[in-house]
Amino acid sequence: MAASCWSRFLHCFFDYETPRTIIIYNKGIGSVFRFVQFLIIAYVVGYVCVVQKGYQETEAVISSVTTKVKGFTATNTSALGLHVWDVTEFVIPPQGDDSFFVLTNVIATPGQIQQACPELPYPSSVCESDDNCSEGHSDVQGNGVQTGLCVNYSASVKTCQVLAWCPHENDSSLPKPALLVKAENFTVMIKNSVRYPKFGFIKKNILPNFSKEYLKTCRYHSSTDPHCPIFRLGEMVQDAGEDFLTMAEQGGVMGILIDWTCDLDWPEDYCLPKYSFVRMDKATHNTAPGFNFRFAKYSNNGSTQSRTLIKGFGVRFDVIVFGTAGKFSIVLTVVNLGAALSFLSLVGAVCDWVLVTCTAKREFYAKHKTTELPEDGTGEVISIGKIYGTS
Repeated sequence: MAASCWSRFLHCFFDYETPRTIIIYNKGIGSVFRFVQFLIIAYVVGYVCVVQKGYQETEAVISSVTTKVKGFTATNTSALGLHVWDVTEFVIPPQGDDSFFVLTNVIATPGQIQQACPELPYPSSVCESDDNCSEGHSDVQGNGVQTGLCVNYSASVKTCQVLAWCPHENDSSLPKPALLVKAENFTVMIKNSVRYPKFGFIKKNILPNFSKEYLKTCRYHSSTDPHCPIFRLGEMVQDAGEDFLTMAEQGGVMGILIDWTCDLDWPEDYCLPKYSFVRMDKATHNTAPGFNFRFAKYSNNGSTQSRTLIKGFGVRFDVIVFGTAGKFSIVLTVVNLGAALSFLSLVGAVCDWVLVTCTAKREFYAKHKTTELPEDGTGEVISIGKIYGTS
């Protein structure tokens, strides 16, 4: 028994399998063989090489952006009177980090001074007596710090008195149409520099062949002048599928997308930015729609400081730069070529499985695919040959 087990162990341990070549004339198996080969070659050539460019080494873009807005307009309102708005007032702040804000609509509250006055009526500020008001209490929804007194807001309503900037802002009525609707004609120049350090590549969106005269007169257009770096605000909003007049009333957020996806196997002149525009916020959102914030202009009249409070609505433009560059790499080419060859080696395994599993003569084929020789080399030996089959 021990000798028999030892013999079997040696037989299993020292056996060696070698592939055999059998040529089978079978239209079904041949079709499967060629079809699987075609799929693998199509995947490697079409997807890996053409779509994914697997033979290239890639790197993400590094970018810097500066913007400069130009334009002016005039308004005539009861709060501000005749007022000319220039770039120092409607672009807030003057310099942004990859973004800029353009004022399009305002609610102004002039002549505010710090004093005690009735709070605006809302559920937590309405009172019947001083007992309903707490001295020193401040409500995040309110406008100041309560004095502890309940005073008349109107003939029929009493509210808690507060120390605040008075009179309070009334933002319930939004000017329609927007006061600064002519901002759609303002222009912005975008200066964008990009680099791919791995490839030693540096370029600007202001191309070397752009003259000063060209930059003074050109305006971006997706078809007639797609590389001009000067954009009309209304044109960008329109390209995003939005209406500037509607957006100007309550404001919004626009994205200026600059795509620097480049194939550096081609000359540098082929690496050019592609611009597109999209609205980033949801135009139909009912809760806190649009984009707004408050700022104030202060003045002194003797010992009294006053201010004009402005609730500004407008469009914030975010410049978003993205892209990758690719360049030929011998290492990645060899790796992908090896992967392709390994995939092709699977074709035989697939066809062998079909041959011995799905065909009518599977036992006949299995017999001729496998031959076991004893240790002394004697026994039936089937040499490389041809087998004809029809199924």
